[in-house]
Amino acid sequence: MPADRYSTFSELLSHETAGSDYRIEARHVTNSALVMAPHGGRIEPGTSEIARSVALNDKSLYLFEGVRAGLRHHELHVTSHLYDEPLALEIAARTDRLVAFHGRADRDDAETIWIGGLDTDLSELILDHIVQADFVGRLQKGELAGTHPNNICNRARSGRGVQLELPRALRNRLLKEQDCLVQFATAVRNALAAAN
Repeated sequence: MPADRYSTFSELLSHETAGSDYRIEARHVTNSALVMAPHGGRIEPGTSEIARSVALNDKSLYLFEGVRAGLRHHELHVTSHLYDEPLALEIAARTDRLVAFHGRADRDDAETIWIGGLDTDLSELILDHIVQADFVGRLQKGELAGTHPNNICNRARSGRGVQLELPRALRNRLLKEQDCLVQFATAVRNALAAAN
């Protein structure tokens, strides 16, 4: 996969146009939980829809979405530990719990959700709840584990959060099968409720 075009949002925002290249959707409704898709829209397809399904109307929501036709992943992807979009940082800093949804390539595992981040208690709760809902997950170590303290998932006021990396095939299935999406979103919401 090609290297990211931009290493910071200040670079990206000075070269790309809101509305035609990207859009930001954010709403702050509670300090208790923020659901994010920092690489939404056409950057990591399906992550915006999944985040909206988890947030519903009672969780805060942040989406950065690539909207340009023909967009390739690296063109608007800013890696998570360099993620400095001002609104994302501002809303995260006001929030107790943060769950960020990402997309990963299937490689040779099209089902397993990699769960990382520094909020290990919430990570374990999410793993338990999604497994009970018949999804496959594992606590991720090493690559894509979301453990860098500057990772956007760890920018909640606690300095901890959760990163979920969903394979492309699973994201496609969640988008096609509404019942499956509701089942997954409900499992994550139940984990958030159990964490309080």
